[in-house]
Amino acid sequence: MSSEDEFITRLMGFGLTEKEAHAYFYLLKYGPKTPSPLAKALHTYREDMHRTLNSLIDKGVVRPSLDSPTVYTAVDLETALESALKKHETELREMETRKRELEELSRQQRFRPSDEVSTFKILKSMSEVMTMTLSTLASAEKEWIAVVPPILTVFSSLFVIEGDKEFLDRGGRIRFITDITYPYVELIRQHLDAGMEVRHFDKYSGLLFCVFDGKIGVSGINVDDVTRVSLSVPVSVLWTDDTTYAQYLTSMFELLWQQSVPAEERIEELLKQGPPQADQ
Repeated sequence: MSSEDEFITRLMGFGLTEKEAHAYFYLLKYGPKTPSPLAKALHTYREDMHRTLNSLIDKGVVRPSLDSPTVYTAVDLETALESALKKHETELREMETRKRELEELSRQQRFRPSDEVSTFKILKSMSEVMTMTLSTLASAEKEWIAVVPPILTVFSSLFVIEGDKEFLDRGGRIRFITDITYPYVELIRQHLDAGMEVRHFDKYSGLLFCVFDGKIGVSGINVDDVTRVSLSVPVSVLWTDDTTYAQYLTSMFELLWQQSVPAEERIEELLKQGPPQADQ
């Protein structure tokens, strides 16, 4: 991976799509441009570039000029990243507010849970997944296990980290497996420092899932295409309190856990190799 590719990957981690990340990077590197030369440089159509630029304007990372033809200028990197973080913080506060409202409404309804009937739900956005994860984690007691791609560890660090810390402080255990690559080394270190147990499975491409206390299972139906950090990203994720399914996922996790290597070993290997060199 070249230094440019690594930069693009990290931009995507802040919520930009691949097209948006490439356009923003190009404007940062080569200065203000009109849509036509920008579209030509990025090998896309002018109309498509207009859509990408308008989205970047909405996200606060590109500014248009007032004259004609319109010239687009990249906002400086620090300001752009601060804007992205504030947007994520706002989304998280909204999620927490909705969570409290739902908990209060639940108490008012006096729901009577049943141990006999299993519930199956399809979650259709990362917002729903994060809300359900926070709610389930709050009531978990023993262990949270997961097999996830690296990009979802970014979601965890941004949206679920406080819930993780509270769970660990209660004596809970968190284990997860992921494919650790160089851009995610520092992020994985943060998870290790927080007390989580992490293992590396090279180029894992199987089912993505997590299990809470061996009772609640969450598995991805189509989350492989998630390439950016945004609560609006569409996904299809199955949530269920069916214990038989949860036990099946747990057995699969334990098998993968034995086949994977400790994150510390993988990180040491990556640091010895050094960062990917730029293409010559």
